[in-house]
Amino acid sequence: MPSTLIEVRREYTEIEEVAIIDAVHDALVAAFQIPRGDKHVRLVSHEPHRFSYSPGLARPELYTLVAIDCFAGRSIEAKRNLYREIVTRLEVLGIPADHVTIVLRESALENWGVRGGQAACDIDLGFDVNV
Repeated sequence: MPSTLIEVRREYTEIEEVAIIDAVHDALVAAFQIPRGDKHVRLVSHEPHRFSYSPGLARPELYTLVAIDCFAGRSIEAKRNLYREIVTRLEVLGIPADHVTIVLRESALENWGVRGGQAACDIDLGFDVNV
């Protein structure tokens, strides 16, 4: 059950925001094999002066940061697939691949409280973390 925050430097329409959220979530479903209904994705739009970026971007207003907190255990190949899936899906929405940064932070299962305050290590998650 990854928890994902997408940060952008411009305002999007509601339809565009939903498309960005869905693109990142669909990438997680494809690469990490999480259940489709396990959707914990937020999008925050910053005023450009409050969100710096690497110099040299052709369209700095499109810079996008995707931060994913997830259970530890995915293989390097699953992570590589995730990065490719996210960039490819956002590129379809007009966000250039070199304008996307992805940060993946992993935590042990015992560091997540889920389903009414239970430690994630104590329950059947319904999916395999080791993909």
